Amino acid sequence: MKTRKIPMRMCLGCQQMLPKKELIRIVKTPEGIVEIDPTGKKNGRGAYICSRVDCLQNASKTYRFQKALGIDISPEIFKDLKEKLIT
Repeated sequence: MKTRKIPMRMCLGCQQMLPKKELIRIVKTPEGIVEIDPTGKKNGRGAYICSRVDCLQNASKTYRFQKALGIDISPEIFKDLKEKLIT
């Protein structure tokens, strides 16, 4: 039996390669809307963050989401992400 390949993605906060299922995906839709993608399957450009609050703060402080998605992100998205990470 062959072992299945596990898709790996890089966290924007800590810059570590982690399995895709352990990360939270932020997606920029073709319409230009930035939102949280809980399924990981929405159409658009995605960026990943792990479930630690310090990674979110580090990524937002260094504008990594803006660089990865090519668009400015509203503070409401960061607020929603922080609430999701705390729970």
